[in-house]
Amino acid sequence: MLNKLANIFAKSNAVPEENTYAQIVAQARQIPFYRDADVPDTLDGRFDMIVLHVFLLIHRTNAEGDEESTDYAQLVFDRMFMDMDESLREMGVGDLSVGKKIKKMARVFYGRSQAYENALKSEENTLDEVAKVVARNIYDDEQAVEKAKGLAAYIIAAVDHLAEQPIEDILAGKISFPQFQGQVS
Repeated sequence: MLNKLANIFAKSNAVPEENTYAQIVAQARQIPFYRDADVPDTLDGRFDMIVLHVFLLIHRTNAEGDEESTDYAQLVFDRMFMDMDESLREMGVGDLSVGKKIKKMARVFYGRSQAYENALKSEENTLDEVAKVVARNIYDDEQAVEKAKGLAAYIIAAVDHLAEQPIEDILAGKISFPQFQGQVS
């Protein structure tokens, strides 16, 4: 169903950031993340996967170092939080509480993004460092580093995969992510 949503956006005249965000959501909801990587299939788990994929886009666009790429990442980020606002309202969260919840979600996003960025820049074993971040942020269990290595390997592969995509394609709303390969043994 979500892949259909991404395809509908791709075929429509949707603005590029809408298409990119739809593709991010579709990727973040891929069943193997929840079935094979044991990401909690909860609101928090799904939010964490969207945060991860938006981070990956921002990491890629920041690598360009130009204003157009940075502005595009901001549009996708803004779209994500518009979606979060709409979702909270659909779930019945009152108007007075939505702003507080969005602020908390933004803090979570920035904290997780900084942790992923630091792990990817680590001088140590990058897989282990990213796995520590995944264990803490996605599994909420700092002892789950071994369990987190499959998802950590995916994150590293996604960074490489996105780096190979021409920035012009990404800015046009044509983004792709690698398939999750499962646990690392």
